[in-house]
Amino acid sequence: MISYLDGIRSVKVSGKKVNVALDKELRGRYPSIRKWKFMSTKYLIPDFFDAEKVGAVWRFPYEERAKQARDWAVQHGLQPASDDSTKTWLMLIDVQNTFCIPDFELYVGGRSGRGAVEDNVRLCEFIYRNLGSITKITATMDTHITMQVFHAIFFVDKEGNHPAPYTDIHASELHEGRWTFNSAIASQFGIAPEYGQQMMIHYAEALQKSGKYALTIWPYHAMLGGIGHALVSSVAEALFFHSVVRLAQTDIVIKGETPFTENYSVIGPEVLTGPMDERLGTHDQRFIQQLQEFDRLIIAGQAKSHCVAWTVSDLLDDIMLADPQLAKKVYLLEDCTSPVVVPGVVDHTDAADAAYERFAKAGMHIVKSTDEFL
Repeated sequence: MISYLDGIRSVKVSGKKVNVALDKELRGRYPSIRKWKFMSTKYLIPDFFDAEKVGAVWRFPYEERAKQARDWAVQHGLQPASDDSTKTWLMLIDVQNTFCIPDFELYVGGRSGRGAVEDNVRLCEFIYRNLGSITKITATMDTHITMQVFHAIFFVDKEGNHPAPYTDIHASELHEGRWTFNSAIASQFGIAPEYGQQMMIHYAEALQKSGKYALTIWPYHAMLGGIGHALVSSVAEALFFHSVVRLAQTDIVIKGETPFTENYSVIGPEVLTGPMDERLGTHDQRFIQQLQEFDRLIIAGQAKSHCVAWTVSDLLDDIMLADPQLAKKVYLLEDCTSPVVVPGVVDHTDAADAAYERFAKAGMHIVKSTDEFL
């Protein structure tokens, strides 16, 4: 059966998967058909998806997409996600303009320079191909304001200069006075400047003891209310389409807005408490709880070396405490994530790969978006 609905071309052939041979056969029988996009499942990628636009910021027409999604669901006989017998949860880590669009603040290009853009092309195609299998989608959003511990404004040297982006600040440098807490912003937090410095030393020492990255000064990025904070347009379009097709609200989770700790992981901050045991952030139990309710969890996003790696690492810690067998439910889309690489400055590729090797040894599955695992 071949049918057309509002710009979406689809095909079902006795319930069998569409393949290259079928593609050629249909092109021969129906020469007027253009832009057929056959993949490894029975669902085709909608014609409105344009891979060339994934690396740009643009507005998609919600009402038009909603109508197409409703028609698509009827055409394919898709049930609401709540009726799925096998429940699949897709978690997208920080797929935002700030990380994924070239020339934005903290673009994750990987070694190729095209990392996040190509990752998101594959990610969108994965979502469209598997609309009938994905029950729930969670999208985390890195969310920052000006005055946070990883921004230059938090520190000054003896001459009053702020550290440059990508500067690592170590506990020893804070003890020596190489860098000090910016006393001019102490009143913003209702603390004395001396306690601000004590907090910085405590924080840097806690990072060092945990074996995590040193305190890094990042360029201002993912700023709340800014264009960089928004989800990538093409990904947002795919999430909206899924939510209407499957009658499943996209779950948006905000992270990273607290001032005195980094929050690479959506599950918890880098440091939980300050020098007087004050709470800097909280460890979120919802993710391990939801993992126990779903049959599989698929994870993708940016950056492989930081927010993705730390989220998976925190989840793995929770898994080990709850039930190590839960690790087998987790699938990491290795072709939909890239590491932080700043040419001539830093390359976290090897660290990211080592983290994924550790996750695999724990029982998690390292897969590609085109693999047959759903």
